[in-house]
Amino acid sequence: MTRHIRHAAFFCALLLVALLVNATRIQVFEAPSYGDNIANRRTTIARYGQPRGDILVDGEAVTGSHDTGEHLRYERTYTNGPMFAPVTGFASQEYGTTLLEHSEDGVLAGTDPLLSPFALMNGVARDRYPGGDVVTTLRKAAQEAAYEGLAGRKGAVAAIEPSTGRILALVSAPSYDPSALSGNGASVTRSWASLNRDGDRPMLNRAVRKTYPPGSTFKVVTAAAALDAGVVEDLDEPTDSPDPYRLPGTRTSLTNESEGCEDVPLRKAFEWSCNTVFARLGVEVGVKQMATTAGAFGFNDAKLKIPYSVAESTFDTTVDRSQLALSSIGQYNTRATPLQMAMVAAAVANGGQVRSPYLVERTTRASGATVSTAGSGPIRQAMRPSTARLLKELMVDVVREGTGTGAWIPGATVGGKTGTAQHGLGNSGTPYAWFVSWAKGDRDLEPKVAVAVVVEDADADRGEISGGGDAAPIARAVMEAVLKSPAKEGS
Repeated sequence: MTRHIRHAAFFCALLLVALLVNATRIQVFEAPSYGDNIANRRTTIARYGQPRGDILVDGEAVTGSHDTGEHLRYERTYTNGPMFAPVTGFASQEYGTTLLEHSEDGVLAGTDPLLSPFALMNGVARDRYPGGDVVTTLRKAAQEAAYEGLAGRKGAVAAIEPSTGRILALVSAPSYDPSALSGNGASVTRSWASLNRDGDRPMLNRAVRKTYPPGSTFKVVTAAAALDAGVVEDLDEPTDSPDPYRLPGTRTSLTNESEGCEDVPLRKAFEWSCNTVFARLGVEVGVKQMATTAGAFGFNDAKLKIPYSVAESTFDTTVDRSQLALSSIGQYNTRATPLQMAMVAAAVANGGQVRSPYLVERTTRASGATVSTAGSGPIRQAMRPSTARLLKELMVDVVREGTGTGAWIPGATVGGKTGTAQHGLGNSGTPYAWFVSWAKGDRDLEPKVAVAVVVEDADADRGEISGGGDAAPIARAVMEAVLKSPAKEGS
């Protein structure tokens, strides 16, 4: 009898071990597959069962969570949603997440292991903690100035702090209210369909996800390449440039919007944006050096993230001499995001150094304790410091007495460059108006802000001046906002 009891006990022990092994297999090793199974609603219910963390601008939340009392309890809300949409993106129960809501989802949703004081155990147990917050680098006053400046226009604005790479403003217009996509009802489906049908593409982040021909603003890059290569050594020496300029190997002649561009020095050519001078300089510099300089500014970099991805700005390295001439004045295949052109202006302002732009200053737990901070990004030397000093002179001249007088700010030093970019079949489209600039208050030791503005529906009758007339006043408003409103504590 004792032997049968012993056998039964042993068999029960085996069954218990088998149950424990199977439970371990399911709860630890196969938990991810069960959790990710589309039929498993527990993860979704848990995701929306607590408030989402917030995205902060100048220490104030621009997002929130609304308790619906429904099965999926909390829906995302947005303060000034259209103004901040190019930064926040949306968090939708129906359509997922985009932009910062996507790249920082782990912190905001409370699933990032770093939110737990026991990170390793949290990673195994798949626990959910109160959502953390994302503190952005944005300056609210600059964001408002950019958004109001583009009101009723189609375009984008990007502003950067040159010495650090902090993104101070990022605006795209037309925009949309992310709140319209937050829930899962019929109205959300209708809003999604309407936004996707809209020909103006309000959900497109034009500041970082659309590339444009940069037009004459690219002449900053061409001037840097020419000065670094020694093709130009004196800003006030004649450049031996014809007007018109026949593109190499063709019968096509390039002309200027401004008169008096024949053989002018680089200073005047930059001030009045002479196409013929810069096209010829680009050819003389050569495609290899032009591509190297453009790459140092950030062109042809497909890996840039801020932390969400940025469209690649491109300078074609396979061009012939005639195509190189057009590429050197920001046409042909040369394409740039507004953020990239803000980086170009920032490099001039920062002594030739390019700081990688970033949008998140730090992330925190719900208690306010810091989870992670933005590290110092890599530095690229886009041009020699001596070249940057000369380009500062040229850009200041543009604002003082050239095509960019609309960006002048009393009590500050401002440098800028206007541009008009032709596009469309046979250049039939309404030109894009560009303005890139930087500004330093008279009491500042270094420039505090660099800005790029593009207006898609610019005044087509204003030629090269349209960048100064349409885009420069917007840049001026953004720069004034930064110079007059220091960052608040907690931002």
